[in-house]
Amino acid sequence: VQLVESGGGLVQPGGSLRLSCAASGFAFGHYDMSWYRQAPGKERELVAAITSDGGSTNYADSAKGRFTISRDNAKNTMYLQMNSLKPDDTAVYYCKGYRYWGQGTQVTVSS
Repeated sequence: VQLVESGGGLVQPGGSLRLSCAASGFAFGHYDMSWYRQAPGKERELVAAITSDGGSTNYADSAKGRFTISRDNAKNTMYLQMNSLKPDDTAVYYCKGYRYWGQGTQVTVSS
């Protein structure tokens, strides 16, 4: 089983990034998926989640109105579109599916 995140990087405040999570080795389309993040010195927190068919999503208050979670089951891939990024969004972002975690991708928001 592999979950591989990509798309992180350094962006200025107000900018955008699109994270991807490519899954292999398990029945991606059968499972709800989610994005988490962990900032230095803080606990890992849920950012957004999506049901197996993509029909329902939910977001942390900090992400509502700025982030959009989506998935393409035909490509075994989940996405997180992040707009209006703030320095407080700086963290390592992880995807999770069933009991599996990716290795994380760093997002740094700084001028």
